[in-house]
Amino acid sequence: MSEAGPFPLQGIKVIELGTLIAGPFCARMLAEFGAEVIKIESPDGGDPLRKWRKLHHGTSLWWYAQARNKKSVTLDLRTPEGQEIVRRLARDADIVVENFRPGAMEKWGLGWEPLSKINPGLIMVRLSGFGQSGPYRDRPGFGAIAESMGGLRYVTGYPDRPPVRVGVSIGDSIAALHGVIGALTALHHRNVNGGRGQVVDVALYEAVFNMMESVLPEYDMFGFVRERSGASLPGIVPSNTYVTRDGKYVVIGANADSIFKRMMKAIGRADLAEDPALAHNDGRVARTDEIEKVISDWVGAHGLDHVLAVLEKAEVPSGKIYDVADIARDPHYAARAMIQQFTLEDGSSLRLPGIVPKMSDTPGQTRWVGPRLGEHTSEVLSALGYGKEQQQELKRRGVI
Repeated sequence: MSEAGPFPLQGIKVIELGTLIAGPFCARMLAEFGAEVIKIESPDGGDPLRKWRKLHHGTSLWWYAQARNKKSVTLDLRTPEGQEIVRRLARDADIVVENFRPGAMEKWGLGWEPLSKINPGLIMVRLSGFGQSGPYRDRPGFGAIAESMGGLRYVTGYPDRPPVRVGVSIGDSIAALHGVIGALTALHHRNVNGGRGQVVDVALYEAVFNMMESVLPEYDMFGFVRERSGASLPGIVPSNTYVTRDGKYVVIGANADSIFKRMMKAIGRADLAEDPALAHNDGRVARTDEIEKVISDWVGAHGLDHVLAVLEKAEVPSGKIYDVADIARDPHYAARAMIQQFTLEDGSSLRLPGIVPKMSDTPGQTRWVGPRLGEHTSEVLSALGYGKEQQQELKRRGVI
């Protein structure tokens, strides 16, 4: 366990009351930059993420990244004793992160009103499918539902096929990032502007909707409904995915005016580079099919290495579509410490993603990987004044 520092969030105490993705990812980022994150888990198996996807000796490999730098404390939140421990923890906490369905925290006596009375400076980040208010607040809502309601699913895929999902739980992750932004904004207001604590209400569908570019004003002004467009970027030409002669996929973004000219010259189509009708994006959009065929034919006539070399020399943004094997062996990932190696308790070696963003003076760090269930329960309860006999009694009764 490394304790290098100082960390930018050192001294910030976070209580994580949540499972799976959105809440834990939010708290994970705070932990990566030095916050003390105390993760509350059920004594009966803990966070379900511990058993999601590929397992190593019974523990999810995802867990080691999602719970890194956190302290695992087991508590049954349905018991008065467990609830009282959370209230004690909240007395000097800076942030509580929770992602239960609205009303669950209130049912346990751990909602905003009682916790803020205990600690007026507390910031409570609440992540839920539809937010803490509105007619849908009580509906169950996972990331997939948020991606659908937020508009992302509708524009993802090909126009002649049903909508598809992005290959990861992007709705939860987008919401988590909004939670981090809200927490740090509220923290700044409290510490610098003399403000009080407050609730940060993140609805997953709203976080997704916030990423939807110009779809709403385009609909409002023109009645235009953006549809699925496959691999291309609609209304911005050229920006698409193409297949090389050796069956590889390459993404090319030559949609800036000067870049389009450079690319056309590089692939032997100076006539298109100098065509005044194609000098700007609106003119290129009108001739999308023509331009796409020119690029597709050129890419299809060459191997990936040649395509990338020509485009790199012409300073055209382009790249192979990476699978995880490409990522794991890429020298740029390695040079920027985005692939980091750790040793698990059983001696196994495991590579995990590095920390984002990069901070020049106070970088984040993986101080330890995801902990064992309840690994820090005794440490945290002892700091709250619970003696050894009290802890044994709580354990006997299933509270911890």
